[in-house]
Amino acid sequence: MVKTGVAFGDFIIKDSTRRKHSDYGYSEGTLREIFLPLSLIVIFSFLLFKIFSLQVIHGSYYKNLSNTNRTKTVVVHAPRGVIFDRNGNSLVYNVPGFREEVNGKTVQLGRDEALSLIAKGTTNLEVDSLREYPYKEAAAHVIGYIGQISKDELGEPQFSSYLATDLVGKSGIEQEYESKLKGVDGKKLIEVDARGNDVRILGQTDPVPGQNITLSLDAGLQKAVYEAMSGVKKGAAIVSAPDGEVLAMVSKPSFDPNLFTLGPSYHVSSQSAYKNLTQVLMDGDNQPLLDRAIGGAYPPGSTFKLIVAASGLDNHLIDTNFQVDDTGVLKVGEFSFANWYYTGYGKTEGLVNVTTAIKRSNDIFFYKLAEKIGVDTISKTASLFGLGNPLGIDLAGEASGVVPTKEWKQKATGEPWYLGDTYHYGIGQGFLLTTPLQVNGWTQVVANQGNFFRPALLEIKNPKPEKTNLLTKDAATIIREGMIEACNPGGVAWPLFNYSVKNPKLKIDGRNITEVPQATSSADFKDYRHVVIACKTGTAETTTNQDPHSWITLFAPAYNPQVVVTVLSENSGEGSNVAGPIAKQILDYYFSK
Repeated sequence: MVKTGVAFGDFIIKDSTRRKHSDYGYSEGTLREIFLPLSLIVIFSFLLFKIFSLQVIHGSYYKNLSNTNRTKTVVVHAPRGVIFDRNGNSLVYNVPGFREEVNGKTVQLGRDEALSLIAKGTTNLEVDSLREYPYKEAAAHVIGYIGQISKDELGEPQFSSYLATDLVGKSGIEQEYESKLKGVDGKKLIEVDARGNDVRILGQTDPVPGQNITLSLDAGLQKAVYEAMSGVKKGAAIVSAPDGEVLAMVSKPSFDPNLFTLGPSYHVSSQSAYKNLTQVLMDGDNQPLLDRAIGGAYPPGSTFKLIVAASGLDNHLIDTNFQVDDTGVLKVGEFSFANWYYTGYGKTEGLVNVTTAIKRSNDIFFYKLAEKIGVDTISKTASLFGLGNPLGIDLAGEASGVVPTKEWKQKATGEPWYLGDTYHYGIGQGFLLTTPLQVNGWTQVVANQGNFFRPALLEIKNPKPEKTNLLTKDAATIIREGMIEACNPGGVAWPLFNYSVKNPKLKIDGRNITEVPQATSSADFKDYRHVVIACKTGTAETTTNQDPHSWITLFAPAYNPQVVVTVLSENSGEGSNVAGPIAKQILDYYFSK
């Protein structure tokens, strides 16, 4: 019997809300049975995916990471090529050393410095070859030096394979032939322990040394020229063969390039003008890094009279019969243009032809000759001889100089060309600027009777002339005779009068090499030889109150030239008094050997 009332209603509600899970087809036990395997499947799938990702997808990355943790790669720096002179003497050495990277800067270290750092626990040193320059100041501008590559250089195509810490040639031959001298670095793969200590070498790629090169320089002559220039504060000297090979080239002041390469502990000799690198870099007045032989531009003074004579002769405006009356001074309006002989001694020389004018360096003759030829014609001849442009020597930093014309002056100064400008131009003054290399170059043309060879430092077998027939044989002969007379009594180059040298091996030919008259005070006079020289001095005034530049340029022997010598001494006096004795000392070394 079913009860009625409130209890009945309560019974009905309670019955409807307490249905079991079994009414829907599953029980609590069944849910627990499904959840556990499902969780295991999800976890296992995740782990399987992770393993697949580590070993397959990112396998190579983690393998490299693992190898890096237990290995290191060390660069084995290749030694640069050695630079030799024409006789096989080393102009630079590779010496054992080290390098250290400090805040992106490469610091080269000597043995003692490196051992000191190693003793203090430094572990980042790399074995390296340091560059040592045995001829120091004597060959600094020719050989150059090396240093860390700059950001600007890294952007250039030829340095595309270089690293920011690499060392490159910064000047001279080191810079010019960087691609030959630079070797190919090797590598070592080294296993290390947890503390970073080396365990063993796993592999190695050997470095490839740079290519050795041979220069036309004569190391002994290079040193002798530097010694001959010992009294020169600023200047240059060039000794070349008639075929353009540079045998010696010196610029003053100089510096010791080892300061750049042998580390902070390197000490220069007591004779060095600069004791440390800071002094070299901070001397803006004397500019020791400037190679004055190729990069300095100067008025050439009377050495330029050879070009003016060549222009007059080759353009058939004069011959040996052309004469000028030396009046001592020329007047142009309120301006006076005097001859040096008249200014110094109050004397004139009468009628002068081109040979005598070269012999006596007569200014009046060359004033009038320049007026006769004209500025633009002289400049055309000068350009043919290489002036106004680099001659193309295999060194960076060669200056062009200035070859003026009427048009050039108008553009440069806003003024027309005056007769006084022509007079100044005729004696190598005024707006004209040349390098010592260019003076040596036109002297070479006279020595070669019209042929010009590009100056070169890299040794070249059988070089060919770049220009021919710049002088007719007649013109070359006339100019040479004037130069020979300039070096003999009656000329102006007094230090070279009757030049002789002790060397019995010089073959007497009666023209280039002749006997020396017996000297009663000399028992070995038979060992001396007279060498015939062709020369031209120059005294170039400057725009300041300083002494003039002193020049001499010559070739010898005169009729069969072997050597061309050019000397410049800045602001030091007359060419015959200052540059002449230096040239004589150079010739003494050359012909005594």
